[in-house]
Amino acid sequence: MSNNFNLTAQVRDLQGKGASRRLRHEKMVPAIIYGGHAEPQSISVQFKDLVKCLENEAFYSHILTVDVAGTVESVVLKALQRHPAKGFPMHADFYRVVAGEEITMRVPLHFINIDSSVGVKKQGGQFSIIANDVEVRTLPANLPESIDVDVAGLELGQTLHLSDLKLPEGVTLTELSLGENHDLAIANIHHIEEMKDDSAE
Repeated sequence: MSNNFNLTAQVRDLQGKGASRRLRHEKMVPAIIYGGHAEPQSISVQFKDLVKCLENEAFYSHILTVDVAGTVESVVLKALQRHPAKGFPMHADFYRVVAGEEITMRVPLHFINIDSSVGVKKQGGQFSIIANDVEVRTLPANLPESIDVDVAGLELGQTLHLSDLKLPEGVTLTELSLGENHDLAIANIHHIEEMKDDSAE
């Protein structure tokens, strides 16, 4: 993993909507750290620091470092509450990670060689993404920021499924662990006319 994300946090003693509102006026975002082998801890982080981190896609699927009053925690972002209209972060949930204990995270899919794929370049098809990310289970040290999906050889009429993904060592897909019926489609190349007909219907 090439990115390093470090946040400095303060211990948050006061709870409730009023306290959270005051924090936001002070350009702080209320948050919580939970999980692992310790009690949940209420914290607050700088608004500008969190916003800057959220601009990077890797932040959502990366082991983060949070310094809480001198105590360093390794965490992942588990949930983020945003303002319904303006979209800025209002609350964050961080989950502690423990070395040697598996975690479950959603990881983005990066489709590469779309324009040069057989089905698009040579056969005139249209590429469609069905899933933008997948849920994986792995040890923290093996957590990938993203999974590359090379579609250069994908032909017209073909569909890629979860089982077609090339996963890093030690990484498994939670859906596939549920059985063959959960081998979901993630992308395909189809006739452009098919899309027009479907839209008309």
